[in-house]
Order: sequence, then C-alpha cells, then structure tokens
Amino acid sequence: MKPRTAKNVVIISFLTLLSFLSAFSPAGEREREFRLRRVVIDAGHGGKDPGTSGRTSREKDVALAIALKVGGYIEENLPDVEVIYTRKSDVFIELKERANIANRNKADLFVSIHCNAVSGSNAYGTETYVMGANHFERNFDVVKRENAVILMEDGYKENYEGFEPNSPESYMMFNLMQKAYFANSLSLAQKVERDFKTRLNRHSRGVKQLPLYVLWTTSMPSVLIETGFLSNSNEERYLNSKNGQVYLASAIYRSIKAYKQEIEAI
Repeated sequence: MKPRTAKNVVIISFLTLLSFLSAFSPAGEREREFRLRRVVIDAGHGGKDPGTSGRTSREKDVALAIALKVGGYIEENLPDVEVIYTRKSDVFIELKERANIANRNKADLFVSIHCNAVSGSNAYGTETYVMGANHFERNFDVVKRENAVILMEDGYKENYEGFEPNSPESYMMFNLMQKAYFANSLSLAQKVERDFKTRLNRHSRGVKQLPLYVLWTTSMPSVLIETGFLSNSNEERYLNSKNGQVYLASAIYRSIKAYKQEIEAI
C-alpha cells in the first residue's frame, strides 16, 4: 500500500470511529443535531471555472442566480435559520474550501446548486445527488466533471493527498467512509425532486448516488442539485428566465423548509 493511500485509510477509519462514537453523545448533543439552525448554500463553479455551458449561458452564472434566490427565501421566511454562502459573486472557490466553509461554521445542511450538460444529446430534467457509489461506473463522466475543478487549483496533489479526479482507483477510499448522514441527505433530495416534479411539472430524473468530493467531505447532510441541462435549448431558456429561476429556487426553499419541519418533529 502506498504511503498516501495508507494515510487516507487511517484518516477515514478515524472519522468513521468518531461517527460511531457520536451515537453515544449526551442527550443535549443529540437534541442539537435535530435543529436546522445553519444552512450553507453553494453556487457551483465560479471565476475561472465556468462549469458547463449552453449556447448563450454558463453554469456558474445560472447556479449563482438560483443560489442567491434560495438563500433569500430562507432569510425572509425562516428567520431562525442562518444562511451562509460559499460565494455571492463570480469568484473561484476551491472545492475543498466549499466543504471547509460548511464544516468550520458547523452547518446543519449543505446544498450545492448546479446545471447539467451532455454533448450530442437532448437529455433534459433535474437530478439530485447524495453521497454514494451506486452506478458509479455508469455515471463516471458526471463524477469526473464535478470533481475536475480540483485540477484548476494550485498544489492540488498536496492539498488533496494525491486524489486524482480522473482516476477510478482514487474513488476506492470513498467506500470506506461511513454514511453517517445518508438518511437525512436522502430525505432532502427526495423532497427536492418531488417538488420539481409535482409543483413545477419538471421532468425529474430522480435521486442518485455518486462519490462527489464536496459531498464526501462535508460533515452534515448534503445534496447536490442539478437544476436542468444547459445543453438542451428549451431547458437553457427556462434556466435563464426570471420565472424559471424563481420557480426552481422556490422549490428548493420549500424542500428545505419541509426537511426542517421533519427533523425538528422527531
């Protein structure tokens, strides 16, 4: 076993042990876990990383517009919930730092907002991802695209302990991490896709599991939302329209509100 790989296994095993031991925390600690007090809203990409592109628009711009609206609705309607943004303008934020922002602030929820694209295809619809490895091989192109921003960062080999986003072998360590927040992440993801489908009449491609770095390294329930395909001309128009952005942001906000009510009723 290579030194870096051995180090990763040790670190992940330690984190898994901490997750297990947290189940035996005092009642006061457990009570605090079931309150939604702080949400991190992450607008995907930004700055030198445009993300995917359509004919007239870039993912980083659409994601930011929707993210700011989601945060605004939370601030306006859920005054007991603090909103933290990973970015509020067109700036480049390292992938690792996005998770660090959530972890440093002890967030209770992490929501990353993106747009999709597939070349040479008329694919359309929404998808919401949670941390997992189901159908990893089938969706490896998506995994590489969302994690590839790592390659734009200075010193990424040192910062990410040798993790290579284009190497399937690098993802072996993801399976070692206990899915401590899987149930809550899945609950929110299902609410998001259900609202997209039933309230907005959007085509839902469902909730999916992928080993996305930003979901793996956040220490709280986390989802990554693909709001539609910029590569599809009809969806690109919708994603760039004022109404489309308002509707999508409203659906995400409603899902977060419903999630909050659900966990606080326990």
